[in-house]
Amino acid sequence: MPAVTEQDAPALAADAPPDDWTRVVLVSVRPQVDGGRWPIQRALGETVEVVAGVIVDGHDKVAAELEYAFGDDEPQAVPMPLRWNDEYVAAFPCERLGRYRYRVRAWLDRFATWQDQFRRRVEGGVPKAELETELIDGARLVRAVARFEKGEAKAALDDDLLALVQAHAPRDGLVESDWLGVRVDPELARFAAWYEFFPRSAADPGPDGAPRHGTLDDAAARLPRIAELGFDIVYLPPIHPIGTQFRKGKDNAPKAEPGEPGSPWAIGAKEGGHTSVAPELGGMEAFERFVRKADEVGLKVALDIAFQSSPDHPWVTEHPEWFQHRPDGTIRYAENPPKKYQDVYPLDFESPAWQALWHALKGVFDFWIEKGVKVFRVDNPHTKPFAFWAWCLEALRSAHPDTIFLAEAFAKPKTMYTLAK
Repeated sequence: MPAVTEQDAPALAADAPPDDWTRVVLVSVRPQVDGGRWPIQRALGETVEVVAGVIVDGHDKVAAELEYAFGDDEPQAVPMPLRWNDEYVAAFPCERLGRYRYRVRAWLDRFATWQDQFRRRVEGGVPKAELETELIDGARLVRAVARFEKGEAKAALDDDLLALVQAHAPRDGLVESDWLGVRVDPELARFAAWYEFFPRSAADPGPDGAPRHGTLDDAAARLPRIAELGFDIVYLPPIHPIGTQFRKGKDNAPKAEPGEPGSPWAIGAKEGGHTSVAPELGGMEAFERFVRKADEVGLKVALDIAFQSSPDHPWVTEHPEWFQHRPDGTIRYAENPPKKYQDVYPLDFESPAWQALWHALKGVFDFWIEKGVKVFRVDNPHTKPFAFWAWCLEALRSAHPDTIFLAEAFAKPKTMYTLAK
């Protein structure tokens, strides 16, 4: 654009045209989710096809390219050919677990524009003298054209020349999209067959035919058969110590009868909380044997993550500030009126000590990841803040991109879709 001179200054006003503008308009870039707020998702080995809508006034040609990179790596660029209807398309492979980023760049392709118009003149039978004049214009765009002999139209239309010029010519009117994200998950995040397994029910009957309380070692003995059936993941509901206060009985009876184990989701007892294994299941050593056996037969182990506590959980006495309290100071138990769950205490994610709580909950995932578990079924995530999950899962995936999280939620569509993001 021509520079503004001093005599032009009085004419400038608040509504003056912009100093920086371009004829190229980047109309759309897809795929993206919520304008790029969330990354799109792919499984390892899949590709991301990017489609950009690019327009320009008149009949000029534009060029576009796709830039992509894994993490903080140096971006790679691939040309985006015109497919149809002003849409330019290119793709890149998802070869590593973790985060990729991508964006689209577009600009005026002045030599392609000149070449297109010159070709039409040649094909239209324009006189040779006029073509020689047009070649001079082409020479102004690329020095190589100046070596042509007059009338050498065929060389001016050479595809190799076009590629050479496009690689080195100034990118006039360049526009760029924002960087967009791709999260690449393990293939089992796309599809997997899950086998839900209660270890307490895994034992064979005793010599007298009476049922026995199973352990994780009993469960491990059944893993080869589960693998033979074609399952990919064996999912264990909570395996932690179960609270005794207000323990529920059969069919949610308010009181448990002797010998009834209570609800596995009433997590925590004197033996420990979310990072402990119930002694009656064999303790932590039995769990480690279970994981090793699953690895041997090609199964992944998934654990249930339920962020709630029984009245006996160590957190209740160590961190009472992490729970909701009634006006009389007692801790509020879980309710879904008219249902009452006296054996479960919800956590207070808005507590004054919320940061310590959030770190402790993330630490639960960290603990089991160190034990070899990379798949988690998250219980009722829609009853916890979305901000917590956005922070926690991003931190976990940054360190462990091979982790998989399944949301167990029954909620309205927009809530479900947000959890999926």
